[in-house]
Amino acid sequence: MFEIYKIGRPEEGNGESRRIQEFSMPFLRTAFAIAVSAMLAAPALAQPTIALESLPVSGKDATYGGITSIVVMQDGAIVAEQYFDDVGSDALRNTRSATKTITGMLAGIAIGDGLLARESRIASFFPEHVVRNPDPRKQAVTVEDLLTMSSIAECDDGNQFSRGNEERMYLIEDWPGFYLDLPVKGFPAWVTKPEESSYGRAFAYCTAGVTTLGAVVERATGIALEEYARTRLFEPLGIADVSWQFSPLGLAQGGGGLELSSRALAKLGQLLLDGGNYRGRQIIPESWVADTLSPHAAVPGREDTDYGYLIWLQKAEARGQRVVTRSMSGNGGNKVVIEPETRSVTVITTRNFGQRDAHAKSERLYTNEILPVLMDASSR
Repeated sequence: MFEIYKIGRPEEGNGESRRIQEFSMPFLRTAFAIAVSAMLAAPALAQPTIALESLPVSGKDATYGGITSIVVMQDGAIVAEQYFDDVGSDALRNTRSATKTITGMLAGIAIGDGLLARESRIASFFPEHVVRNPDPRKQAVTVEDLLTMSSIAECDDGNQFSRGNEERMYLIEDWPGFYLDLPVKGFPAWVTKPEESSYGRAFAYCTAGVTTLGAVVERATGIALEEYARTRLFEPLGIADVSWQFSPLGLAQGGGGLELSSRALAKLGQLLLDGGNYRGRQIIPESWVADTLSPHAAVPGREDTDYGYLIWLQKAEARGQRVVTRSMSGNGGNKVVIEPETRSVTVITTRNFGQRDAHAKSERLYTNEILPVLMDASSR
């Protein structure tokens, strides 16, 4: 049976000093050893448990039908990953307009290199092009106008009657020329003018403008867009396998169609979450990433949605909390969702191209199945 002693400064002449010292030091060493062993044996903080494998993604009435892959990262580590098709983790996924965000990242790198500026005028990179519908306002369009989908060109992919609708661009071989030739946008009384809009910009989604921005990056750097992306973005991240779409004249399509694996997409999302830094290397200027993820234009008809530099800012709610996600987003509901408050990146790829509710389906999956678990994990 152990004898318990009060460990402290012994009173003078009470005869306890040696006895306490002899007992106390071994006791403390043993207690410390037990505590350290317990700490080492204790499991690490539990990772979020997201039951992806049981999600209803197949069958006629599946809640999340058409989803092909999900990768979830938190604090830089993959915490959940599931593939719902036969091609698996190595497959390249065509995430359509998620490519636009990557073009914005490349523009940021070129600006960091001192080869481009937000105020650079787009027309100045195409001196050989004889512009149809010339107008001084078109000559004043800048890199930032294209990054924010707010140039003066009459270009709206959401309007089938728009002169600049991307489907019309694909009918000709010179895609930047298509954009440069567009007439100036009109603002009848029922349309909000730029000066009346939030952030002073009138938003209209325009793939042709981002395609042209890719050509601007190419001309500013003197390097083919796909090569600049390979050497300055993909290789530093360890991304080797990519597949671009090209115009009939050989321009890599910065506006959509770039194919990457789900894990590669997650790396790109994590790069933005980490302020452009990867393992101690600053790949994209930190200030540029901060501006990319900040609102610059309001999206008409969607009060919970703003637009950054070729990235969507959307409010999402779970567990009674509201957060603002930043998303690379493409046709079919393909998404790379960056959520700073939970320090997370979620990749959702789909084959729901052209479906009316595709984006809503992916957003429901995120807010119902993934975000609540991430919130719980981040609050522990």
